[in-house]
Amino acid sequence: MPDVRTPAHPHASDRDGGPSAAELLDFVRRSAADPALIASLPLDPEGRTWSRLAGPAGSEAWLIGWPPGTGTGWHDHGGSHGAFAAASGELTEQSLAAPLPTEGWTTLELAEGVDRERRLGDGRGRAFGPHHVHQVLNTSQDTHAVSVHAYYPPLPLMRRYSRTGAVLRVEAVEQPEEWT
Repeated sequence: MPDVRTPAHPHASDRDGGPSAAELLDFVRRSAADPALIASLPLDPEGRTWSRLAGPAGSEAWLIGWPPGTGTGWHDHGGSHGAFAAASGELTEQSLAAPLPTEGWTTLELAEGVDRERRLGDGRGRAFGPHHVHQVLNTSQDTHAVSVHAYYPPLPLMRRYSRTGAVLRVEAVEQPEEWT
């Protein structure tokens, strides 16, 4: 029987053979469970730290340290699907449960009921599709968090958003050279 999965589905592989979101989730969970890897990341009490990892099958992967009270702000992943897992501490993900158009808008009013929030503690992770918009936060007042993230295809860009109530506004488009 032919495989009828599509790349937009989080468990489907890309046509070019790249890893699926489920495979990325497996990678980030295994990596988050590696104490030597997690201990290799220098932690800064003032700001996030990160280092690149070798992701599976051409994916992009990162190990990220989160001081208490830090976060990403609202953003997307430029059409890449991905996964992340908490290695230590707890992260809060706030996301939108509605796919947004990636082009042709600068301001959107969000419908009621699209907000989602989940807490990810040690070893917990999640996968997401190419139209995912979220922010990740370490809401702890005193505990550093560390997480592992992977994306496929490697991030072509990231859109940064501001949010006031139900209004989401594109504020910036970052290119890979800005975060490498």
